[in-house]
Amino acid sequence: MIDTLLSSIGHVFTLTHLLFMMIGIFVGLLVGIIPGLGGIAGMALLLPFLYGLDPGYALGMLMGMVAVIPTGDTFASVLMGIPGSSASQATVLDGFPLAKKGQAARALTSAFLSSLCGGVIGAIILTGFILVARPLVLAFSSAELFVLTLLGLTMVAVLSGKNLFKGTAACGLGLLVGAIGAAPATGEYRMNLDIDYLYDGIPLIVLGLGIFAVPEIVELLMGRGSIAKDGNTDLGKGWSAGIKDVVKNKWLVVRCAGIGSLIGTIPGLAGSVVDWITYGFAVKTAKDPSQFGKGDIRGVIAPESANNACACGAMVPTLLFGVPGSGTAAVFLGGLLLLGLEPGVSMITTHLDMTYTIIWSLALANILGAGLCLLLARPVAQLTRVPFAILAPAITILIMFAAYQASRSLGDWVALAMIGMLGVLFKTAGWSRPAFLIGFVLAPGAENYFYQSLQFHGAEAFLRPGVLIILGLILLAFFLPVIRKAIMRRRQTHEVVDSAPSPEEDLLESRGFGGVDLLLLLMMAAVGIWALFDISGLMPLGKAFPTLAAFITLLSVIAVVFNGWRRGMIRVKQPATKSIAVVLGFFVLIGISAVLGFVCTAVIFCLGFQRIVARKSLGFSALFSLGVAVFLLGMQHTMNLHYPTGLLDDVVLPMVPFL
Repeated sequence: MIDTLLSSIGHVFTLTHLLFMMIGIFVGLLVGIIPGLGGIAGMALLLPFLYGLDPGYALGMLMGMVAVIPTGDTFASVLMGIPGSSASQATVLDGFPLAKKGQAARALTSAFLSSLCGGVIGAIILTGFILVARPLVLAFSSAELFVLTLLGLTMVAVLSGKNLFKGTAACGLGLLVGAIGAAPATGEYRMNLDIDYLYDGIPLIVLGLGIFAVPEIVELLMGRGSIAKDGNTDLGKGWSAGIKDVVKNKWLVVRCAGIGSLIGTIPGLAGSVVDWITYGFAVKTAKDPSQFGKGDIRGVIAPESANNACACGAMVPTLLFGVPGSGTAAVFLGGLLLLGLEPGVSMITTHLDMTYTIIWSLALANILGAGLCLLLARPVAQLTRVPFAILAPAITILIMFAAYQASRSLGDWVALAMIGMLGVLFKTAGWSRPAFLIGFVLAPGAENYFYQSLQFHGAEAFLRPGVLIILGLILLAFFLPVIRKAIMRRRQTHEVVDSAPSPEEDLLESRGFGGVDLLLLLMMAAVGIWALFDISGLMPLGKAFPTLAAFITLLSVIAVVFNGWRRGMIRVKQPATKSIAVVLGFFVLIGISAVLGFVCTAVIFCLGFQRIVARKSLGFSALFSLGVAVFLLGMQHTMNLHYPTGLLDDVVLPMVPFL
């Protein structure tokens, strides 16, 4: 084992591996700068470039992005007061006040160094956990792995928002969508509507970009203006002060990194949860907490130490059990499968060298990413002044480019737009998109474990002691929120209620219904009923898993409606008309690309967008459009890609010299 560890460390420090890691770090930094996109959309954008790469180098690129996104999103949090992602919300509370005081440099330095330390500590803890957990993983059968998958889904649903059943419904819908295609047990095709594109299911790249990237682009585009808006891009002084702050609070860094690593191992508990837990820990352990929220550097150090450590912790269930600990880990799991690496026992036996490569790539990427963020802090701060209307067309074309590489058919774009519409509805109504994504990613593995359990052990598989223990944890996860609410109500009966809304009233408001809520509930009910009808003629093993997913979805929809009716339907405004109109425009862009060709449509779209929407000069618009064309044609030439051609592409592209 020591030889394997040393060999993996040696591979991490090879020139080629470092080069691919730096590519991932640069892409992750760019994704982190744009608020809202986050690691899920960034990882989905990167997956098409992994085809044909050596697994070791591809993992270096993925780890570079995983490590740097929790670091890069600090720019938005500190300089603009906008959470760069859900995992950097607590950083805003003290980071932005520090920037307004002229201490942005101090806040950024502390954040980057804390992230570096947290990532390295998390990698060390992850290494030890792999060694300790190896006997446990080897003792797990397919039955334990199946119910562990259900536990992961349960935790994601429970922790995905204030309404448990909305999270469960999103998970159930994700499971149903993930079950589209051939049944692993019988080879029968399910829920494909006789559409050729759906015979192999919806690709992860398309679903990840549609459910996360498209809604964020739509929201930012509608806001117009620059990313920074009224933010402070003057970094001021205090670089050395930031280093001293981290050294002074070194034990806070260690403790928060340990908390982040521990929480990251629990599926569904990553992201914003660990951010607030460690921020609260810093407040409660401080001798003088009066400055928190007003510009206390400890309010930056604590959550930033935990974020990168949490990313390491999320690798534990992902690598050992195939259960992603977060949305980003779910896309990473898809990347592993794309590279031919099956998570589980093989990652600590056959592919142990790859496991250590992942761990130490993550540690090194944290170091390189933090250093790069420090070096590029000033130019990045100025980049946030760029109006988003300038960047929007390029990002839109990049999303279309990445989605088309999934199966290289027009179906990729149609699926992208339709899932993008679903993502916009989810975002508008406050439904959990990570729960939907994780349900989708877990569906194939869960069905395989379910099938193997029945095949090898029959019904007795679910009476094993380990299975019963995990099922008990699932029940506990469901009933804990109910117990907590009962305690909360009991306390309220013994307290004087003031004019401010109570926590229960806040919870009630979160269950209010709007038009988008009702639309989603009707759609989910229709999909669940249709799925049961579609699979009714299949063999028992072919329809067992989708039947379970359909019942989870339908029962959750009924629970959401009943819960809302019992408490009184509250009207909630959920304006989504403009967002849906933008997505419909995306459909138009797809149609034009199919008729004229992708490259020429991209050039015309960027030129028109810059002239009409961004109101830029003809020279700038032409140069921008030329850059997009060079990128697309360069990628086509380098990677031997084939874009959809049409009336214009067939005429124009043959004139390009190197094609």
